[in-house]
This record gives sequence, C-alpha cells and structure tokens, in this order.
Amino acid sequence: MNHKALPAAIVIACSFLSISTHAADAWPTRPVRLVLSFGAPGGSPDQIARYSAPKLTELWGRQVVVDPRTGAGGVLGTDIAAKAPPDGYTMVIVSPAHTINPALRKLPYDPVKDFEPVTKLAEVPNILSIHPQVGAKSPQEVAALAKAKPGAYSFGSAGIGSSQHLAGELFRKMAGINILHVPYKGGGAVVLDLIAGRVHMTFGSATSLPHIRAGRLRALAVTTLKRSPVMADIPTMHESGYPNFEAAAWYGLLVPARTPQAIISKLHKDFSAVLQLPEVREPLQNDTVDPAPSASPKAFAAFLATETAKWGALVRETGAKAD
Repeated sequence: MNHKALPAAIVIACSFLSISTHAADAWPTRPVRLVLSFGAPGGSPDQIARYSAPKLTELWGRQVVVDPRTGAGGVLGTDIAAKAPPDGYTMVIVSPAHTINPALRKLPYDPVKDFEPVTKLAEVPNILSIHPQVGAKSPQEVAALAKAKPGAYSFGSAGIGSSQHLAGELFRKMAGINILHVPYKGGGAVVLDLIAGRVHMTFGSATSLPHIRAGRLRALAVTTLKRSPVMADIPTMHESGYPNFEAAAWYGLLVPARTPQAIISKLHKDFSAVLQLPEVREPLQNDTVDPAPSASPKAFAAFLATETAKWGALVRETGAKAD
C-alpha cells in the first residue's frame, strides 16, 4: 500500500461520509411509500401503518403514502419493495411470513440479500380460539378430540406462511394430531367462518377479541410465553401443557438493499420515536398490538435470522406446503 496516498484516501472516505449524511439530512424531498405486504384492512399491519403514517408525515414534512399490496403470503408487496430504487422512498412492512416463506415457496427475491433491515415495529399474541360447539375447554382437550377423529377438525389461518398458520403447524406437531389447515386471505375472514362453524379453531389475532367477549368464540390460550396484559385471564400454550410454545405475530420494516446507511439510521430513529408517542402506542395496545422497536437495525437483522432458522426447521419437520 502507498502510505503517501493514505491521507488522500481518508479525505475521500470522509467526503463520501459527508455526502451520505447530507443526503439523509435532506431526505425526504418527496412523498414516501409505505408498502403493506400482509394483512387485511383493519388488521394489525394496517393499524400500525395508519397510526404511524400521519405522525411521520408531520415529522418529515412529506406525505407518507400507505400502499396495501397484500397477496401470495406477503410475496407480492415484498417483491415490489425488493425491486424499488434503494433511495429510502419505498419501505415495506413485513410479517413472520417473511421468515417462513423461504422454506415454503420459490421466491422472486432473496429475503436477505435484497433487503436492509430497519427495525421491528410491533408484536401481537395469537389466540387459540374455538367455536363453542367444539366442546373443549383447553388445548389438551382439543388435542384429545382431534386424536379421536383424525382429520375431522380444521384450523383456519390468515394465509399460508402467516404466524397463525405456523402456530397451527406447531400445535399439530407438539400434540401429535392430524388437523386440516384452511388458509384465508386475512384474519377477518377466518373469524367470520369460525363463528359460522365452517372451521373449528384458529390461532387468530386480536380481531377475535370482541367475539370472545361476546361468547361467540371461546379463547383457550395465547401463543406468547407470557400472558398478555390485555387478556390476563387467558393462559399461555406453555402453561397449557405445551412447553416453550411460542408463535406470536410480529411486524417489521425493511428497505431495498443498498439503501444508504444514514437513511436507514434515520428511519430506525424516527419510527422508534413515533411508535412511543401516546397517540400511537395507546390505541395499538388497546388492540393487543405492542410497539416493540428493535435496539438497532443490526439487532433486527439478528432477530430475522433466528426466526428464519426456527420456522424453516418446523416447515421441514412437518412437511407444510404452500398449497
């Protein structure tokens, strides 16, 4: 190495850093698109976006446009973001499907190489709920019924590759039962069919809470390791005889690969701040959506890697298919 050239190299590197920092300070100069890759209108991802977007618009002085592009288990919206310019003007909210899909589907993008992680946004417990006519009062009683009539019982989910789907697969594996998976396009449709008795159970989201409280559905357990403060009377699957059962939903923010790190840092800082605003945090928590921003983009990247390994192993073990 030419040591005489070292000062010049340092100057050039510092110049690039200065340009990058300046670009982040100037960003955004036009509207920003926030793509939703998963969930139906009124669902948790939609709520996160709808509460956060106006506050980000105020903070940045530029419109944040929420763009629902759901379908194909989250692949449609995620692919749009993967192919967008890496300039910070396209972001995508992903769900556990982002870490489940690599084991289930052939993807048009690389879930690691084509994205830069920004932050986890929130966590949501899933709830094992049944139609009251099923006649069970615990997950183990459900398992006993399913063992007595293999293939006779079904569970609905928000779609193939959703956390609800894999929660059902995990239950099927741990309980040693044969139950049919019925995928829907969003959690709301699952709840309606469960109330009507067209499916027997679901590991659903908080959209089922009003029906649980009205007695139209029976809640048996939540899928987090600890009880939910909003549903403290409902035991966990772990407490119900299925040790270390954990299959909560979460939502996180990605941007296209090669987005400048200064912009990624700004996005992490600003989303983290907005999620802690009382006018954003409190209505989300009232619907059991718990804001949970990552400590850093690197921490979120590590979380994604852990989730991908966990669910990939389950898909291989259970033989789950994207049918």
